[in-house]
Amino acid sequence: MKTIQKIPISHVDVTDETFSVNFMPDFHRLRSSIEEIGLIQPVLLRKKPDGYQIICGFRRIFILKEMGGSDILSMVLDEKEKDDLRLFLISLHENLTSRGFNAIEKAIALDKLVHQFHIDPVMVIKKYLPLFDLEADEKVLNTYLSLIPMEDEIKLYVLKEEVSRTNIRRISSLSSKDRMALLSLISPLKLGENRLREILTFLEEITKRDQLTVREILKRPEIQAILSHQELTSSQRADRMKKALLALRYPRMRSLEEKFGKKRKELNIPSKVFLYHQPFFEERGLKVEFQFETVDEYRSMLSSLSKLADKKEFKEMIEGHE
Repeated sequence: MKTIQKIPISHVDVTDETFSVNFMPDFHRLRSSIEEIGLIQPVLLRKKPDGYQIICGFRRIFILKEMGGSDILSMVLDEKEKDDLRLFLISLHENLTSRGFNAIEKAIALDKLVHQFHIDPVMVIKKYLPLFDLEADEKVLNTYLSLIPMEDEIKLYVLKEEVSRTNIRRISSLSSKDRMALLSLISPLKLGENRLREILTFLEEITKRDQLTVREILKRPEIQAILSHQELTSSQRADRMKKALLALRYPRMRSLEEKFGKKRKELNIPSKVFLYHQPFFEERGLKVEFQFETVDEYRSMLSSLSKLADKKEFKEMIEGHE
């Protein structure tokens, strides 16, 4: 039976998080509400031989304790109530209806269902993923479970930047030290989802090819130089970081790109003429584009282009010589 009574906060075990799924909760709104009108809903506790265990109301108890409150209005379950899974589900449903869960809290809840309450993962996928508005898919469950061993700093980044499941899986494949090294790279860059995916892909491919750790790659002088350029905007640093990692991933293409750019500069072509190489230098040949506004300018462009045929650099660029 549940009885409503005032329980001394000092008798409540705030360290027992059996039924908690909180992660870095925002207390501001709840604190303002309690300060303004007091506690609206009693917390749910279970009587234990040495005090009381929290079922629902972790945040309310924390705030009242912080405010110097001595007791809290509570519904108390008899200690004979032994069905921990049922109590956990009560806690989940109360929070779902009152505030909802962020991605990390969903991960904590799913992890407890699988590892603390020993629910078959098949049942968790079928019954509980939809409870959190998630697709009933094994890959989805495993993605959320992969968040659990991650460092709190990484979890905060996942929440703040709303990192996709695909990128979460990539980050989860790294060691703890590599994840923290990665965070020092991506956190100041303010990456969008696509740019983060590109950077993670480059790092993954470089580590596999060169048998390096992410930490070793990120210690390279060209990477550190970009991070130290405080005068650049986050977007500018992100662009430069992508180019630096692209160069590490495709060193031959970087060399070809530099030689192509040098020869293009030596041609002294008009500013409105643009020369492009074939994608990834996979084939010979060039692409030419030019802009004009008058017939005379058009004739001038054609004259300039016809003179390129006599230049050695132009012939080499067409043939794709290195």
